[in-house]
Amino acid sequence: MPSRLERARNNPNSMKAKILAAARGIFGEFGYNDTTTRMIAKAVGIDISTLYYHWGEKQDLYEAVLVDVGDEIQRKLNEIEHHVGGESLGRRLEVALDMMCDYLFSKPEVPNLILFGYFNKTRHGVTLDLKISEHIANIAVAMDLAPDKKTFQFRPRRAFWLSGIRF
Repeated sequence: MPSRLERARNNPNSMKAKILAAARGIFGEFGYNDTTTRMIAKAVGIDISTLYYHWGEKQDLYEAVLVDVGDEIQRKLNEIEHHVGGESLGRRLEVALDMMCDYLFSKPEVPNLILFGYFNKTRHGVTLDLKISEHIANIAVAMDLAPDKKTFQFRPRRAFWLSGIRF
């Protein structure tokens, strides 16, 4: 039996897909903690009970959004790898950065969800952390910076600088 996410993907005009799309935007704008299921239901124009019928609890819907975003990022990385295969490292980096920037600017909820995941750790325990590490490993292999994903080790730093502000 297909998952709720698979059913939403298979029928983009379905109520499940409409709820998923609205949830993605709202979670991307407000984060998990500041998003309510009422906000999502209102954005879709449905009763909250309809949202629960299609997706269950808020955490279930959030998990589906994160899986959907993670899979979309992976597809984009695969597309980039297809475009840059066999090119010089400089060219691969140039194309990869250009394509990823275009993608992230066209879907502002994606970087927001990633940043919310890193800076707003919550009790629900659902994050993109594992997926992001996997994506970074895929990029390293695609750029010939690592021989394979198994030997690549990504170690995120706890604190970093962004626009002069330390997090």
